[in-house]
Amino acid sequence: MPEGKAAFQEVLPKQGQLSVEDTASMVLCKPKVLPLKSVSLEKLEALQRAALEAVARQPEEAPQPSEGAAQPQPQP
Repeated sequence: MPEGKAAFQEVLPKQGQLSVEDTASMVLCKPKVLPLKSVSLEKLEALQRAALEAVARQPEEAPQPSEGAAQPQPQP
């Protein structure tokens, strides 16, 4: 009995349907859940919100000049 590829002879049908069992098909995997906002973007938004709240709390207070700064002198 011969071994290797010569041991089998291919026979293709002249009539009828040819079926192949070894077909490649797509395999669906679970969808990955991605965050709508990144962590760094959320941190920046939190910092911006905190800054806006701090400004909104103290709108009446005018910035005080430091003691070392020169103050304008009234002109006579």
